[in-house]
Amino acid sequence: MSPRIILALLLTLFSAIAASSQSVAPVPADIVRERTHAVLDAIEAQRDAFRADPDKLRSFVKTQLNDVMDRPYAAQLVLARHARGASVEQIEGFADALTDSLLRRYADALLDVDPGTDVKIASSTPMRNGEMMRVASRIVRRAGEPVQVDYMFRRKGDDWLVFDVIVEGISYVQTYRNQFDGQLRTRSLDEVIAGLRSGQIRLQDES
Repeated sequence: MSPRIILALLLTLFSAIAASSQSVAPVPADIVRERTHAVLDAIEAQRDAFRADPDKLRSFVKTQLNDVMDRPYAAQLVLARHARGASVEQIEGFADALTDSLLRRYADALLDVDPGTDVKIASSTPMRNGEMMRVASRIVRRAGEPVQVDYMFRRKGDDWLVFDVIVEGISYVQTYRNQFDGQLRTRSLDEVIAGLRSGQIRLQDES
């Protein structure tokens, strides 16, 4: 299964999480399980419109990501020691630039996701006295083996937000931490942000 399709599936599930509108914040496993079908149906219904206007698709997905993913916290984890001394604006700038780079490369793959795709929850494991939760799931497709995807949530106020995704044992945070550590050894954080925005810095897991 190509990294491009895996990222698209993750974007789909992030969108599914964000689509929840319950007045009481649901638990992470329920969020992942209950909303997947709704968003896959939305992608199917708007497939032609999104195919005709890729910017509309990227804007749609980014809006969903902004509601469910703790992007500044994830960015700090990716930057690791390079986040020390960085301003809030720099952390947010890096988070935005990384998200935009991912969307430019992978959002259009949503158009190829099989509408028969489903997600099955395997387990939910509380961590750090219940302030974090690891939700283990399997992405089930009509063709091909199921894909193991674990979501790392943390509680933020009354909400649960995703800060890492682990696909077949490979962490989103760790993958990009390894990549950007090399970049930040020779460039400033502002230079890396500018490189991501311009496309000069390309993500290593592109297909």
